[in-house]
Amino acid sequence: MRRLILFTYFYMVLSVIGVFAQSRKVQNRPYTDLRPFHFGALVGTHVQDIEFKNVGPTMLTLDDGTTSERLVTVDQDRWDVGFTVGVLGELRLSENFQFRVAPTMYFGTRHFTFRNFSLPLSDGSPTEERQEMKSAYISVASDLIFAGPRFNNHRPYIMLGVNPMLNLTPKDDDYLKLKRYDAYLEAGLGCDFYLPYVKFRTELKFMYGLINSLDTEHGKHLRDKTMLQYTNSVSDARSKMIALTFYFE
Repeated sequence: MRRLILFTYFYMVLSVIGVFAQSRKVQNRPYTDLRPFHFGALVGTHVQDIEFKNVGPTMLTLDDGTTSERLVTVDQDRWDVGFTVGVLGELRLSENFQFRVAPTMYFGTRHFTFRNFSLPLSDGSPTEERQEMKSAYISVASDLIFAGPRFNNHRPYIMLGVNPMLNLTPKDDDYLKLKRYDAYLEAGLGCDFYLPYVKFRTELKFMYGLINSLDTEHGKHLRDKTMLQYTNSVSDARSKMIALTFYFE
């Protein structure tokens, strides 16, 4: 996935540079950017990450009423590729600025590894527990796009926006639970390609969570109190995503 992101980034950069080295030729869909408003569809892929703030040693109350200190850390151990699909509506503000609203579904998976240093194995390494968190988010991103001048059938741009999300798949019986809502700041770059019958757009954007997405009240509802040593090991979680999206307008 990292190779795909790097390849796409350098491809966009080289496309922009190559624009100025081309001779002029017939333009496809020369009036498409003059429309005051238009719709489109999008598909793409993304990876989800999350940045945890581990709290360090915590106290765990055992079944017999005694307390014991626990030291547990948690981290996301890998990135899995997710799927993105949605629609968009784009408003022309001026020759270079557009405002885009894009209702989108994000389907993905996160994998967490908990390392319990208070219960080491025979070789001294910490005991490990794992959690797989499947997610389905619905979002309504609002983005401001600044596009450069069109040359032939290419037009590069940059974008900045905010993206509120609603989590549709919270679980109540796992170590960690995320809130029903989240919000991201997103920034990226892309390039429009004007084909004979459609405008095709590729975009790479980076998204960072603006709020603590961890449900800090989750531990109060757990039936198995031994899970608290893992649930209470984190106080803050900031979600992150990298999304590669293809638009058809």
